[in-house]
Amino acid sequence: MRLQNLVSEAKKQQVKPIIAVAEAGDQEVLESVLKAYKEGLAHFILFGNGHIISEWLSRNADEPFDGIEVVSTDTASAAFKAVKAVHDGDADILMKGLVSTSALLKAVLNKEIGLRTGKVLSHVAAFEVEGFEKLIFITDAAMNIEPDLNQKAQILQNAIDFAIQTGVKEPKAAVLAAVETVNPAMQATLDAASLSVMGFREQIRGGIVEGPLALDNAISKEAAEHKGITGKVAGDADILLVPNIETGNVLYKSLIYFARAKVGAVICGAKAPIVLTSRADSAESKYYSIALAVKSVITDNQL
Repeated sequence: MRLQNLVSEAKKQQVKPIIAVAEAGDQEVLESVLKAYKEGLAHFILFGNGHIISEWLSRNADEPFDGIEVVSTDTASAAFKAVKAVHDGDADILMKGLVSTSALLKAVLNKEIGLRTGKVLSHVAAFEVEGFEKLIFITDAAMNIEPDLNQKAQILQNAIDFAIQTGVKEPKAAVLAAVETVNPAMQATLDAASLSVMGFREQIRGGIVEGPLALDNAISKEAAEHKGITGKVAGDADILLVPNIETGNVLYKSLIYFARAKVGAVICGAKAPIVLTSRADSAESKYYSIALAVKSVITDNQL
């Protein structure tokens, strides 16, 4: 499975979802939007500086863009209006543009026009890494700082549900720690053991959960066999649940900058998928994130 495979599947939908972009006046954002639109992935409502957005589109689009609506608004209200569009049913997906994550989430969590469901919001990133035949999902590298056991269970459920929506059947989830044995002095191993039991007893549904597993034992069959670690997940994980945001952030950026991996990412747990990438992410990453969100919406509507 490659990210491009998800793009191909996302193109097959009869009715194109609409994506509301909060402050779209950014080159990488607009490049990803225009590419996604041209390839038939989605239609868009672009909130932000209407003059800048329209001028960029007129200079770079070589065809009419009837499926792209530009709504002129100041930066301060762009997030609020984009979220409201999703809340009101005018759009199906929310996308972060040139606004801060805190500003976007403030609007998402607004009691009147927000997208809260009562679930934990969590970040899920799908990586295409050279040498691996499938996508590797990492969670949570951007939202929850130091999640407790209950939050980890919800984060893991979000990731399993999302992996299923993107086409993975019964995802295998590895709960990461520094070691693969339970150590009372290491909270991550205690949480991992508890999550494994929760998965076995179907408190976490839809996937197979095992842990604690160190990173090498989670993704390398050779490493798992060398240490005598058995199980359905060891050496073949689809999902890597990290113990905290520092671990996730370092792993995420290591894959991008050292391994040159391709990535798409979304926020799960809201009423609609949220395309939330870093302002420093490439147009390609934003494009793949759009495709992931579109694929999840299509699958969810078919269930």
